[in-house]
Amino acid sequence: MFQSVSGKEAAMIRPGLRWVGTFACVAMVAVAPAVVVTLHSSGTQGAAGGSPGAHWVNTWTSMPQLTEPGNLPPAPFTQPDRVLADTTLRQTVHVSVSGRQVRLRYSNAFGTADLPITQVTVALPAGGAAGVTAIQPGTVRPVTFNGSASTVVSVGAQVVSDPFAFDLGAQTNLTVTTYLAAGQATNNLTSHPGSRTSSWLLAGNHVGDADLTGATRADHWYLLSGVEVRASGRTAAAVMLGDSLTDGRGSTTNGNDRWPDRLLARLQARHSTDDVAVLNQAAGGNRVLHDGLGPNALARLDRDVLATSGVRWLLVFEGVNDIGTAEASEAGQAQVTSDLIGAYEQIITRAHTAGITVYGATITPFGGNTGYDDPAGLREASRQRVNQWIRTSHAFDAVIDFDKVARDPAIPRQLLASIDTGDHLHLNPTGYQMFADAVPLGLFQH
Repeated sequence: MFQSVSGKEAAMIRPGLRWVGTFACVAMVAVAPAVVVTLHSSGTQGAAGGSPGAHWVNTWTSMPQLTEPGNLPPAPFTQPDRVLADTTLRQTVHVSVSGRQVRLRYSNAFGTADLPITQVTVALPAGGAAGVTAIQPGTVRPVTFNGSASTVVSVGAQVVSDPFAFDLGAQTNLTVTTYLAAGQATNNLTSHPGSRTSSWLLAGNHVGDADLTGATRADHWYLLSGVEVRASGRTAAAVMLGDSLTDGRGSTTNGNDRWPDRLLARLQARHSTDDVAVLNQAAGGNRVLHDGLGPNALARLDRDVLATSGVRWLLVFEGVNDIGTAEASEAGQAQVTSDLIGAYEQIITRAHTAGITVYGATITPFGGNTGYDDPAGLREASRQRVNQWIRTSHAFDAVIDFDKVARDPAIPRQLLASIDTGDHLHLNPTGYQMFADAVPLGLFQH
């Protein structure tokens, strides 16, 4: 099966090869000027894509991680050894693809006590906006778990709700309101701090209220880890595995202008790709090799990619935090370079085994960043070596050259000044739009 992209994306072509059994097929794809792409057409499909029948596909995800003390719910919603007692938590999420049958996932991955959930509703937010306290009253629907309004999520586990009827449109915001009567008897709370979306907390049970007047704002997601829709066999998901550059540091709070959001908008604008869900499984500070903010990418691959519903594609854009936190010595950088390449190969192997196509993105510049840019340029040399491997090894099924998109042509070790947030590492919304524009949509055609 060969894939192609539009003439607007034509520029650079690189043939590649991947063996599957005794058959291999070379595919050549024309892509945007800033992008070098290798496609290896194996005929494999993700676990979700092989059947023509309806199946469950995640339309939204957030990577679960342990909440740092500074990101716990504000007082009085955090108490010694208890959080969210007698608390209504209202959150909005930006979904990818549409569906009329929906279910939710709650995670207690990092809790050290059971998580009792008392009542949950979903609704459309007022004005369709992200991060608002109000909902459209006529859209409120109750959510059940094995037929009950309440459930308990065991330590380290997750729970999937019963399916419920709800007309959920593509690229829309969904409000999920959760009430916890007893709260959770621990301060080890599962959350996603880098939500770039406002959540709201209010004492008492207000799951059906049209507005949470007097609620306390917290720009984090708590407990909720996924929204799924029942979709046709043609609908499938693409996971973006990454760090803060994918999680959206530098993007607009409640603006949904991270680069995966902007990529989703491009996919939705074209009929041949409007059934592709974009799932952001990234977290600020995350690393490929070692735990940091959240478990390392190798450790979370099963949970965040292989066990996520409907995944057919994986895009890996991660590694800058590994290079930037490794010792700035020749030995330290040689080790992290070798280990990163080995980790990418492991991710590719494991995803291919599950029938998932894997794309790689080059690591973007950090010249001038106080923490990562060492005077001798050893970390920059590691970035160049890793990027050279990504571009030339043919290990990935395609390569997206984000480095070429973001770097200053006059000073290639630095970001373009126009897209730099000022820390010389993260991008502003203009830069994230450039990332989204650089991804050939043909990579996600069936």
